Amino acid sequence: MEENKMKKHVVVVGAIHIGFGFIGLIGALAIFFALRFARGFVTDAEVAEMVLGFLSVSLPLLVGFLSTLALAGGIGLISFQPWARYLIIVVAALGCLNIPIGTLKGVYSLWVLLQDETIRLFAGE
Repeated sequence: MEENKMKKHVVVVGAIHIGFGFIGLIGALAIFFALRFARGFVTDAEVAEMVLGFLSVSLPLLVGFLSTLALAGGIGLISFQPWARYLIIVVAALGCLNIPIGTLKGVYSLWVLLQDETIRLFAGE
């Protein structure tokens, strides 16, 4: 009975991470194009290339990388892959720094994935 309940929670956590992973990938593209567009409005070309050039590459890569991890981990969670549990624990812990939505998502994910019933579920017991 309790294991069935935790299965539902795990599927919900997986779906949340898949959804936010897609949103994050779209956000990474938006950041990239917005910063590339902003470079055209800076009068000092050297500053624009140095600062906005760096930010327009590094921020989308960071957001895209974390979103891809969340997406892959969410898909793995829904199929109850043991590696996905560990991956989402790390992604959720990092997500707790993103106040307030990331914190709520991270705390809920950690609560679900660190329960004894969930550990047994992924261990195949």
